[in-house]
Amino acid sequence: MPTPSRRTVSATLAALLAAPALAGRALAQSWPSRPVTIIVPFPAGASTDVLARLVAEKLRQDLGQGFVVENKVGAGGNIAAGGVVRAAPDGYTLFLSSSGPLSSNKLLYKTLTYDPLSDFEPISLVGDVQCVVASHPSVPARTFAELVAYGKANPGKLTFGSPGYGLMGHIVGELLQRTAGFQMTHVPYRGSAPLANDLLAGNVNVAVDFLPPYIPHIQTGSIRGLAVSADKRATQVPDVPTLAESGLAGMNVSAWYGLAGPKGMPQDVVKRLSDIVGAYVKSAEVAAKLDQIGVRPIGGTPDDLRKAQAGEIVRWEPIIRGAGITLE
Repeated sequence: MPTPSRRTVSATLAALLAAPALAGRALAQSWPSRPVTIIVPFPAGASTDVLARLVAEKLRQDLGQGFVVENKVGAGGNIAAGGVVRAAPDGYTLFLSSSGPLSSNKLLYKTLTYDPLSDFEPISLVGDVQCVVASHPSVPARTFAELVAYGKANPGKLTFGSPGYGLMGHIVGELLQRTAGFQMTHVPYRGSAPLANDLLAGNVNVAVDFLPPYIPHIQTGSIRGLAVSADKRATQVPDVPTLAESGLAGMNVSAWYGLAGPKGMPQDVVKRLSDIVGAYVKSAEVAAKLDQIGVRPIGGTPDDLRKAQAGEIVRWEPIIRGAGITLE
């Protein structure tokens, strides 16, 4: 049998090395050829779900295929996240989530079936939502500074509710206490709705939670908005100052939402998705819709989302470890 020439061997090796790239390009060119599922780790009606449905409709319009939102609730988003990372990385399973399942759950849970920093393919940042510190009118504090002063003068008297143990409201509440040097007793709830109801009834003194559920109550004066957590005041409650304005310099805390998929998705598919979603959330078309649910549009590249994931770990690790917050 004749020995293959060096040129033949080189050509064969080149073809083998090019095959995966060609296959990926062919997949990207034909994608999507069937409906795509966007997994959301929280219930229908939540901010994450509303965002996902807006994004799904835009992708359907631009790409001519169905984009179906599926809610998979449980374990702080870990059930949904674990299912996504085990899905085929072919662009037909996507994940739209808040920062917990995509990042900080790594710090909270003793065991996870996935690693949020290495098992996802980042696609795009979508938006963010800030937290609010709100109080019942019976609390003798009209500002955040007065709340801190009252807490220092009455240790152990104040209670603060969060939407759940280990969720963003709880972590932000711990950060506020450590930074401002006062103490409140944490009362975890099962979601924002029961917490808001108990705050309205005066059964808990303070709520630290995402802003959207509290907007109408602050607007009517049935509860007091003491401070919001981001770098700018919320347009829906412009009279509520930021934490920085309230004496906590440099305090800028918000929870972001991102779109990701299983690790290994074709980069051409990732780019198409990122380009569409990034432009959409920054457009005037969607700005008013996001404003209604208290979400600020961000947009961003896959690298922006990757940096946000890593930054979340750096920010919250000392707070979560210091407060001893762990979940099974």
